[in-house]
Amino acid sequence: MEQRTVLVVLFGGVQSLDVTGPLEVFTGASHCHQDTEPYRVVTASLDGAPLRTSSGLTLVPDISLAEAASRTWHTLLVPGGAGTREEDADLVGWLRVHAPRARRLVSVCTGAVLLARAGLLDGRRATTHWAYCDTLARDHPEVEVDPDPIYVRDGHVATSAGVTAGIDLALALVEEDLGRDTALTVARYLVVFLRRPGNQAQFSAQLSAQTAKSEPLREVQRWISENPGGDLSVESLAGRARLSPRHFARSFQAETGTTPGKYVDRVRVEQARRLLEDTSDGVEEVSRACGYGTPEAMRRAFVKALGTPPAEYRRRFHSPLTAPH
Repeated sequence: MEQRTVLVVLFGGVQSLDVTGPLEVFTGASHCHQDTEPYRVVTASLDGAPLRTSSGLTLVPDISLAEAASRTWHTLLVPGGAGTREEDADLVGWLRVHAPRARRLVSVCTGAVLLARAGLLDGRRATTHWAYCDTLARDHPEVEVDPDPIYVRDGHVATSAGVTAGIDLALALVEEDLGRDTALTVARYLVVFLRRPGNQAQFSAQLSAQTAKSEPLREVQRWISENPGGDLSVESLAGRARLSPRHFARSFQAETGTTPGKYVDRVRVEQARRLLEDTSDGVEEVSRACGYGTPEAMRRAFVKALGTPPAEYRRRFHSPLTAPH
């Protein structure tokens, strides 16, 4: 089995979980194959000296980036963190010259900002932490920034959203390299789920939409989440809020930032996704429970929201929950 060398680039103010999350995934995969050790992870900073993360944790790199430049790397990973807000010409210059030599280029969170400054995302689709997507798009118009997914693959370049999304991306890379069984074993050991597809939104409906200010609308939001299979028409929801349909629709969008229909659509997809992941209920049964009425209606909703039909989603992301040994 090929040993894949992984270089993790460090800098002052790096987000520690951007580093340790993917690192635990790759080293966990190697523990699953101790006879071949499919990954060898190395950390490096410009001078190789200890540095402090954004949370104050001290990290000690294995080598300097000058030493790393003399080697060939399978995967080069650039984490994010507060340190990316400072312009570091030496770090960006090193990435511009040496990062293209890696067979696979990966960023976590605002590590995408460093790649963009080095010109490595030009003409590519990419994502980053939701709070910095607008900034990345504004400062680097040559990059196609997609603010929604938790990670994006564009050729040999992969970028992920904030912090824990780096774990999702690393698990996807392990699945690509070593197969689903290994990735699932690592996910179980880390007590995370090998379930989030890259095109899953960074936020759930409840998090992406603002919480309504008025109590009647907050109650409607709660009721929608708890009753996805119910009558969630504007007329019905307006009656629950004791408003006219027109006033309700206008107020709901003003207070939550989205229309009632879009909010309902997202809640239903999320509930259907959870049922497909966690239960053995049939697609027809799930579609009824989530208010779709027919499997075809749910299929259209899944393809629109996740880019995959329900049956394929279940095949990829449904698994029994068993404790690691």
